[in-house]
Amino acid sequence: MFRFVRTTTLDALRSDAATARAEAERHCAAAEAVAREHHAEADKLRGALAGAEGELVALRAQTHLDAEDRVALRMLLRSARRQSSLPDRVFVLFQRGALHSIHTTLDGAEAAAEAEGATPSGWTSLTAGAALPPASEVAWRVQPLPLSTA
Repeated sequence: MFRFVRTTTLDALRSDAATARAEAERHCAAAEAVAREHHAEADKLRGALAGAEGELVALRAQTHLDAEDRVALRMLLRSARRQSSLPDRVFVLFQRGALHSIHTTLDGAEAAAEAEGATPSGWTSLTAGAALPPASEVAWRVQPLPLSTA
């Protein structure tokens, strides 16, 4: 079976094919241009990501250093608080004039004496300026002693 095609029809088909080829080439060129733009954008984003990762590493290291600094500062603060809360005096407990123990509070000294057999109601206060009885004549005596800071 044969088919006859007119020259004008053949020329029209060839013209349409050439136009389609030109349009296809134009679309390919446009697609390649868009692909190049996307690749360039992806390269920029990769660079930004690498920079951000480097910055993240540096920030993590700085965070660890800051945490270590906070721990050291807390320790220094605790130490300073302990030193600032040192008592200005101690209470010395004597038994018949001999040193028995040293306490940070009067109540602690009295409790230690009572644990050794002193009567709980036997504590008395001396009037200001009155002479103290001899230490050997007193069963238990608590005497405050100032601490010097020098």
